[in-house]
Order: sequence, then C-alpha cells, then structure tokens
Amino acid sequence: MIPVMEFRQFSEQQPAFRVLKPWWDVFTDYLAVVMLMISVFGCTLQVMQDKIICLPLRVSVNRSEVESKSLLHLQSNISTVPREMTGLKTDLDLQQYSFINQMCYEKALHWYAKYFPYLVLIHTLIFMVCSNFWFKFPGSSSKIEHFISMLGKCFDSPWTTRALSEVSGENPEEKEDKKSATSRSNIALSPGEGSLEKTQSLRSIPEKIVVDKPSASALDKKEGEQAKALFEKVKKFRLHVEEGDILYLMYVRQTVFKVFKFLLIIAYNSSLVNKVQNRVHCKVEIQDMTGYKEFDCNHTMAHLFSKLSYCYLCLVAVYGLTSLYTSYWLFYRSLKEYSFEYVRQETGINDIPDVKNDFAFMLHMIDQYDPLYSKRFAVFLSEVSENKLKQLNLNHEWTAEKLRLRLQTNSNNRLELQLFMLPGLPDPVFELTELQSLKLEIINNVTIPASIAQLEDLQELSLYQSSLKLHTTATSFLKENLKVLRVKFDDNRELPHWMYGLRNLEELYLTGSLCPDVSKNIVLESLREMKCLKTLSLKSNLTKIPQSIVDVSSHLQRLYFHNDGSKLVMLNNLKKMTNLIELELVRCDLERIPHAIFSLTNLQELDLKENNLRSIEEIISFQHLRKLICLKLWYNGIMYIPEHIKKLSYLERLYFSHNKIEILPSHLFLCNKLRYLDLSNNDIRFIPPEIGVLQSLQYFSVTCNKIESLPDELFFCKKLKTLKLGKNSLSILSPKISYLAQLTYLDLKCNHFEILPQELGCCRALKRSGLIVEETLFETLPSDVRDQMKAE
Repeated sequence: MIPVMEFRQFSEQQPAFRVLKPWWDVFTDYLAVVMLMISVFGCTLQVMQDKIICLPLRVSVNRSEVESKSLLHLQSNISTVPREMTGLKTDLDLQQYSFINQMCYEKALHWYAKYFPYLVLIHTLIFMVCSNFWFKFPGSSSKIEHFISMLGKCFDSPWTTRALSEVSGENPEEKEDKKSATSRSNIALSPGEGSLEKTQSLRSIPEKIVVDKPSASALDKKEGEQAKALFEKVKKFRLHVEEGDILYLMYVRQTVFKVFKFLLIIAYNSSLVNKVQNRVHCKVEIQDMTGYKEFDCNHTMAHLFSKLSYCYLCLVAVYGLTSLYTSYWLFYRSLKEYSFEYVRQETGINDIPDVKNDFAFMLHMIDQYDPLYSKRFAVFLSEVSENKLKQLNLNHEWTAEKLRLRLQTNSNNRLELQLFMLPGLPDPVFELTELQSLKLEIINNVTIPASIAQLEDLQELSLYQSSLKLHTTATSFLKENLKVLRVKFDDNRELPHWMYGLRNLEELYLTGSLCPDVSKNIVLESLREMKCLKTLSLKSNLTKIPQSIVDVSSHLQRLYFHNDGSKLVMLNNLKKMTNLIELELVRCDLERIPHAIFSLTNLQELDLKENNLRSIEEIISFQHLRKLICLKLWYNGIMYIPEHIKKLSYLERLYFSHNKIEILPSHLFLCNKLRYLDLSNNDIRFIPPEIGVLQSLQYFSVTCNKIESLPDELFFCKKLKTLKLGKNSLSILSPKISYLAQLTYLDLKCNHFEILPQELGCCRALKRSGLIVEETLFETLPSDVRDQMKAE
C-alpha cells in the first residue's frame, strides 16, 4: 500500500496558517483526504492484483453450450479427481493467457474502468493544491506570513490587554475597585443570603486583586519596546497590503476553479460510471498466435471500482456544494472593506480606522476562525492606543532626575528645558517646579494636562514645528502665567488656536509661511485680546502690514518683520504705532526708507537689513526722531553716505557694513556720540582725519575694505576697545597705537605688515587671544611684549 502521508506536501502549510482557514476550507480538506484515500486504495489494488481474466471463445460453438459444457466438465473434474481429466481444451499455455489478458485489457476494457483510480488521484491532488495555492504563491504567501506573525504577537502582547481597558477609559484597577465595591454592597444589602455565598464573595475580592493587579502595573521597558515595534510594523504592513488585492483575487480564483472542477467531474463521471462492468467481451486479431480472436473476460475489480466511483461522486458533490457556498460568501458582500464598528462600540476606542483590500479580506477570514483575533489586533491600529503606549515608554525613559540634568539658562536668563524629536511630552516634566521656560522641537500630538499648573514659575513656551493641545485647566493656567510664546510652523493651520486668548502675553514670536489674506483673517485678528503684548515678531512672507496690528499699537513697543524676500508695501499703518521703540524690517525688498517711519517719535532702534536700498537721501528726516540711537543700514547696496548724516548727532550705533560705499564723508564724524561704527565689507580706500572727533567711539570696524593707511587721528579715540582692520592693504601700524590703552581686541590679519610696533605693549588690556594676526608677524614683537600678551 502507498501511504497517504506521502502526498501531504501537496496540502501542507504552516500550522499558524490555520487562522486563515474557515470552516469550509477545513471541511473540504478532510473531504480531499478521504478522496485521496479512495484513489490510493484503488491504485494499490490496480497494481497488486490481476486486472482482467480472459477465456477464448470458439466461433463454431454456441457460447452458452460451451459455458454449460465447461461447467459440467468442471463439476466432473471435482467429483472424479483420480480419473483422467476431461473437458473443453483450448491448447493455450500460461504465457498465451497472459498475452490475451493484457491485449484485452488494453483493447476491450473502457478507459474509465482502467484509469478510474488515477483520475481520482489527479483530481484530488488538484483540489488539494488549489485549496492551499494562495499559501504557497510567492506574491501572497509573504503577506500572509507577515500578517500571521504580527497577529500572533499582537494577540499575546501584554499591551493589548492593558490598552483594551485603559484606552476605553477605565483601567484594570478601577474595574476591580468597582467590582469589589459592588460585591461588598451586595453582601451588605442581602444579609439573609447563605453564609456560604457571602464567604465565596469575600474570598473573590482579594483573589481578583492579587491576580489582576499586575496586569495594571506599568509595562517593563522590554515589553514597551516590543509593543512600540509592533505599532510600526502594523503601520508599514497596512500601507503595503492595502495597496493591492492579490490575496482576495487568488482566493476568488481558486474557489471559482474548484467550482468549475466540481461541475466537470460530476458531468463526465455521471455519464461514465456505468462503463465499469464485470463482464467484458474482447475481440482482437491474434488468431495467428493463439488460434482465437474472441474472448470472454472478467474485470476482477469492476464491482469495487463501481462502488468507489459512486462514493467518490458523493464526496465531490459535497465538496462542490461547499465550494458554491464559499462563492456565495465571497460575492454576497464586499470583502475588500472591513469595518471595526463593533470593536469601537465594544471597547470605546473610537479612532480605529476601517481597512480595505487584502488587509480587509484577511480580517474577514480571521473572523471566521475567531473574532477575538480582530478585536485584539485592532488595538494596534488605534492612534490613541499608540500615543498611550508612547507616553508610558516616554515616562520610563525620561525620569524627573534625567530631565533636571538637561535644565539650562537661556538668553532671557530663564531656567529652560529643551526637548527635541520626542514621541510625546513626558509626564515627569510637570514635576520640575523650578522650570521657567519649556522648548519643544518637532514634537507632535502633544496634550498638556492639568498638571502643568504645578509649574508656577513657567513664563516662556517655545513650539518649533510642534502641535500642542491643552486641557481646559492648562489653558486657564497659561492665560494667567505665560509671558513669552514662540511658534515656528510650516503651515498657518498649525498655529495653536488657544494662543489668541493669552491675555497676559507680553512677547509673541511667529515664524513660518503665511498667505497674506490668511494671516489677516486668522492669525492677527485675534491679537487684540492680547492687552499686554509689547513685542511682536513675524518671520514670514507678508506683503503688507495687516490692519489688525494697529489694534495692539497702543501697547506694542517692539515690532519685527523678517520677510523671505517678498516686497513689503503699504506701510502707512506704521504711523499709528507711536509707542514703538524698536522696528526691524529685514528682507522686505525696500528700495527707499519708508516715510511712515519718520512719524515714530519714540523709536530708538531701526534695522533695515538685507533690503535693496541704493540711496538714503531720506536720512535727513531722521533728525525728527530724537530718541533714535541705533541705525542699521547693513547688507544693502548703498553707494554713498549723504552729508545729512551729520543731522543725526544723537546716534550711538551705526551699521553700514556690507554695502558699496567708496568714500567716507567727513560729516559722518560729526555724529560725535557714536560708540559703535561698523563700515566693514565696503570699498573704502581712505579714512578722513575727522574720525578723531569721535571721542566716545568704542567699536570701529573697517574689515574687508581697500584701506592703505590709517590717519593718526584714529588713535585719538582713546576709548576704543575693539579695532578691526583686517583684510585691507595696510603696511604700517603707527606707534600711536599706544594711545589706545583700553584696547582689548585688534584685528590686523591679511594685511601687508612686515613688523609690528613695540608700542603695542602699552595696550595693557590687549592679550594674545585678542590680537588677531599671523603668528610670524606676532614673533616680530619684542619678547617681553609677547610674554606680556600671553600672560593671563
């Protein structure tokens, strides 16, 4: 006998795949095994036993007479064994009989009777292969393997049980407390019940607490990381599988093929099953070899094959009806869409998304095995569940002690905590009661809880490409305490809506791309609620100043516009901001100094950096701004400085660097209050001797110009602390450098000096770190001067 197990490879699949085998697939697999046993049994008999037995027929003798004579001869032989045997002689030997049997088997026996067991074997193997083909096909098997692997891990994950309780709004501890309270109340309200029932109820309370409490405890780090990895795998797998429907199509095609195969088998087997007969008349032209051409044959296995064929037909019919039911299930409703509505209702996890295509089809198949799998798997599709897990892992990783080590003092002299690219905001942050500034960079979907009220010293909040939601209590807290808010965003829709109600906010910094109309209607209209706002910074792409800024002009003192090169027009609204003391219009594509600025009588600092200024004749109007002490006209295309500059005698800091200035007018040095003068990166060749008038000058820079000599009057500016002369064409440094006793920084690099004057030693405040010069040139100084500069 051929063992049936030899054919197991045709239907063998991994044991884990059973979850994708509905009852009808399991049932048809068993039917296929029975059909396989029939085929193997028939094939074995076909091989091991004689197939057909034939006897010759004499043409001249009536067949019935021969049969009767043969029967009488057989009976006489049995009764008279000792006597000489008599009967119908054929004169054929054993080899001739074997030849006749074989010829009649090949020529006279119907092909269905000969090959019936082989046909059953072939059809059964096709059924087996077809039923499990989608488990073997490379395009589908890889998806199935990944899905089954993730399904098992999700089902067994400790996070699944915890999420089903916690995310739905009730953690296991609360559930057990409620159960315990209910049990105690039942005991108290029903004193008439049996003592045994009371004893059992009392026993059940501590048992539940002991057993279930560990499940409510925090996950350890390893379990948390494993659950986090599962979330990422499920996300990527969902994106990959939902793109196509190869699994669905493979299953549909193999089901349709099985139905077609069933109809074919029933059709031809029903018409041919009666061809299996015991008695077969054989007529072959072998008379020259045997002396006979007609034979009467007996098909020894005809009766058994006939019974097996009817049995096989019944099994195929059941198999086919099951396949028809499968087809009905496939086409009755769309299996390419799967809704978790029942899971959402049962668990309270309302953000579980519906899925489609192959992902949906596999979940439908899982439901036929056990719907609990889909329910537990759905936890890893929920963003709420993922955020909860991230929060737990985050709290494990970022303890209060670790966060305290990251505290630093920022530029505003506040104790600041900076967090970068975290999956959330650790809860221990709200235990740092000394925290004054919180900076979050690239942290999304953060919810500030009510516990932020513990940070009584918190005054500054920075959100750089981070989305933030607030608890109601947290909103009230920030309204009262927050003084500085910095928001950097990519889209204006990312701006937090709660910021418009920060009535005690004093400084607001917004950085991001804004459409002018959107900024007017959405961003700035709400600023009128900020009654304490003093500083407003907009780094964006605005083309005009929104009218809504005027609403805060009564208390606005600092206004900063940093454009991306977009031309800023319609600046007349600036006239109404009479309380401004600082104004920056950077990269606004200005070609002239806006006239509206000349109305800002309280203005102290003006920065027009990186514009397209060529001429600044309007500078004469600055004489009306008596409080203006700082003027920054750097990074423009200014060709010359007008003589009207002398009218600005109250200036203390003047920036003309990175322009195209060639000549310095002597009138410039009539601004005798200048303490800071930056003329670097121009085309200046000569410094007028009138520079000696600037007795208050402390910082002077002419780096990157074409100056060949320095006037001696420069060294009369005895308050100079920083002198930058690098990258010019200087060849001699006057010994009068010794007049600059307060000099702490001197840049002489990239000039044509051959020797340094020893009078540098008189600059007692100048150290080696403050002398920027080539080492070889430094060596030209006397050794005592070098030692003095090197000394701390």
